[in-house]
Amino acid sequence: MAQLQLDPAVIDRARAAATRIARRVRDEAARKTTTSVERATLRLLGVDGVDENQVPLPNRVVDHLRGSGLIVHGAAPLLAAAMEEQGLTAQQVAEGVAQGKITLARPRDARAEKAARRVAEAEAARMCEHIAAQRARRSARIAQYGEGPTPWLYLIVATGNIHEDVKQARAAAQQGADIVAVIRSTGQSLLDYVPYGATTEGFGGTYATQENFRLMRAALDEVGAQVKRYIRLTNYCSGLCMPEIAAMGAMERLDMMLNDSMYGIIFRDINMQRTFIDQFFSRMVNGYAGIMINTGEDNYLTTADAVEAAHTVLASQFINEQFAHLCGLKPSQMGLGSAFEINPALENGFLWELAHAQLARQVFPEASLKYMPPTKHMTGNIFRGHVQDALFNVVSTVTRQNVHLLGMMTEAIHTPFIQDRYLAIENARYVFNTMRDLHAEVEFKRGGLIETRAQQVLTEAAEMLAEIDRIGLPQAIARGTFADIARQPDGGKGLDGVIATADDYHNPFPALMLAGA
Repeated sequence: MAQLQLDPAVIDRARAAATRIARRVRDEAARKTTTSVERATLRLLGVDGVDENQVPLPNRVVDHLRGSGLIVHGAAPLLAAAMEEQGLTAQQVAEGVAQGKITLARPRDARAEKAARRVAEAEAARMCEHIAAQRARRSARIAQYGEGPTPWLYLIVATGNIHEDVKQARAAAQQGADIVAVIRSTGQSLLDYVPYGATTEGFGGTYATQENFRLMRAALDEVGAQVKRYIRLTNYCSGLCMPEIAAMGAMERLDMMLNDSMYGIIFRDINMQRTFIDQFFSRMVNGYAGIMINTGEDNYLTTADAVEAAHTVLASQFINEQFAHLCGLKPSQMGLGSAFEINPALENGFLWELAHAQLARQVFPEASLKYMPPTKHMTGNIFRGHVQDALFNVVSTVTRQNVHLLGMMTEAIHTPFIQDRYLAIENARYVFNTMRDLHAEVEFKRGGLIETRAQQVLTEAAEMLAEIDRIGLPQAIARGTFADIARQPDGGKGLDGVIATADDYHNPFPALMLAGA
């Protein structure tokens, strides 16, 4: 394909700085856990369900351990100790704790502690076997039915009712969608628990629950068999329950999850310490499950200017790439985000969009890039909006993006109707088909506007990363470096869920999931 002449030394400097930035954050996070990490660990060990007041059992057990001051040792060995001593399952122990019949305690001696760890590790190994089997099922279905050519068409459903979402998802797949994303209910990212069961009353989206994941997965498997194409399922692995949602997605064979290292900090005011710790655990689970993450750099351009802030998107992509490497994700699982958000009134704006998209493609050649449609400058003029979406589609196919979130001509008017989605798919398929090999037939002018712009953005990103490397990522976020929004290290929601671990803290999953990563 056509290539821009970019300075490889600048790319290397930027990537080296991002590596140091990510490792310092990882090293700081390694000495702590969070309530959500411990709840995710319990779920992976087999704890599920709610008590008589609809409080999730993982919350009940973690609250019990926090109340006794034992959570610093890790929920897994304490739960396993009770399982070993009383001959119970993880679920039975959790139910006993919720009913006040069981009080969790540290093993009585070193021998009992070793036995508890063996139990925890055996249960963890069983869950890892289940997740590995789900990975194998995905691979088998792709081998059997095939998949659409990239860019994959990514469509959203968001009725609030999982059963209605299923109907719309089936229709989307039959119309040509390759990926269905179930938008999460407004505000769920700020809930410090995961709702239970099938839900029908979400607001602006549908609650992310394990049962909802199961229902949608089954529906997409069924319609995929009908259309002879594997249909990928996406949900939102972010917010205060990021690790738990990752665990549920791994168990139910989701294929993609929105999982960004800084989105929750910047746009939901979730404490950065909490977010970074949760992010490492959730990405580890996603990596092991073969789930592709989608990062959220595109959101920066909804609050900052897409031309002036283009380098912040690239800098964040470098950082997200390195965080992903540390968690065991392969490049093909890195859905690094960007967006077509330049003001359409800007002269030569299309050239700058092409420059930004091509820059990301060349800097991250093996990543599964996710390209977002115009939203900020959609006015309600559906005819101009349809043209803006067509130009977005052109950039996506020419620069070989991987995941293509369809633009809707009714953006800024209402939640898309099925017919709006059909027109969006028809637009994209027309452009993708008629320009399928254009990328191999054209070249970028040496020293031209597109190449000069791309090199400028790359240089600015490298300079920005050098400054972040100097001051540290928390301080950079505190300065409002990304999206023109500032957050403080000790501010935001969820800081009370950050826990400094004891020397004997144990969690069996990292050793299993990161083995060989």
